[in-house]
Amino acid sequence: MTCNKNALRLVPLTVLLGLLLACGTQQSVPISDRSVNVDTQPRAPVEQDGQGLQIKPLQTPGVQELLAQSALAEQAGDLQEATVLMERAMRLQPGNPEILQRMAELNQAAEHYEQALNYAARSYDLGPKVGELCSRNWHTIALSREHLEDHAGAAEARQRASNCAVQPPARY
Repeated sequence: MTCNKNALRLVPLTVLLGLLLACGTQQSVPISDRSVNVDTQPRAPVEQDGQGLQIKPLQTPGVQELLAQSALAEQAGDLQEATVLMERAMRLQPGNPEILQRMAELNQAAEHYEQALNYAARSYDLGPKVGELCSRNWHTIALSREHLEDHAGAAEARQRASNCAVQPPARY
């Protein structure tokens, strides 16, 4: 009988957790509506990349708050504070591809191209292989390689970025 009481207590918690996860998804802001001070090229992928299939990593409320604070610091031109906040978010969710990509973009803005390249590659390895984030990964890799005088690698990365767009099926 004790086992059944414990099982019954878990049912409402499980349902509540499911509802919170379903409601906790964050609506994305279109790239064109974001105000950024860093090089916007990685954040402005080909328009079609943002219109097709999108896969967004889940984020805890604490990580969402750190991302928002980092974005504000970045908009204010404080790349150091933005980076510190991103590092805190990375400690909370070390394998989150969105955080890794944002770190890549901040490092690129700070002209740390090797680090930007490494973060973008890790983001791609852990993240979706289609959509906006994939495109941002490859655009960041291309820009970093260009700055590191790897023009062939930059061209290859731009080609790979074009493969990130997955168009929705045509209506019938």
